[in-house]
Amino acid sequence: MSKKIISVVMLSVLLLLSGCTGAQKIGVDTGSKTQAAAPQENQSAAEPRKEQAMKLVIEDMVVPVTWEQNASTVALQKLLPLTIKMSPYGGFEQVGSIGQSIPSEDKQLTTQYGDIVLYAGNKLVIFYGSNSWAYTRLGHIELSQQEMTALLNRDEVTVQLMTE
Repeated sequence: MSKKIISVVMLSVLLLLSGCTGAQKIGVDTGSKTQAAAPQENQSAAEPRKEQAMKLVIEDMVVPVTWEQNASTVALQKLLPLTIKMSPYGGFEQVGSIGQSIPSEDKQLTTQYGDIVLYAGNKLVIFYGSNSWAYTRLGHIELSQQEMTALLNRDEVTVQLMTE
């Protein structure tokens, strides 16, 4: 009896595995932090798509950013290049208008230094401290808290978003 059960289980596993070999990879947004790709003109289907990277410059310093892959970052890319005058708020963030509303998926978040979020659908916020509010995540700057504070803890900050 146990040989029959083992045989049935092994046959089931083989059938399951053989059914997976022809599967196509389907892109699903898992919330991973990767730069969203923009379509390239004059590109054949056989060529791999090249990602159009978004670059963030704070006060003439290019900062390393890991961008979220979501509708907000895609919409933000379509507005590039952008120059945003930012103002301090609360001693832990800089806030500036992007000039128009873009899609948002606000969720209650507790931010950390380096987080870049969308607030109210039309404001870019960069944190050098922490706050808890409803935001849409856009990305994270890969600098230390000390570096973030040195860049952002001032009366006015100018940031630029552009393609690389």
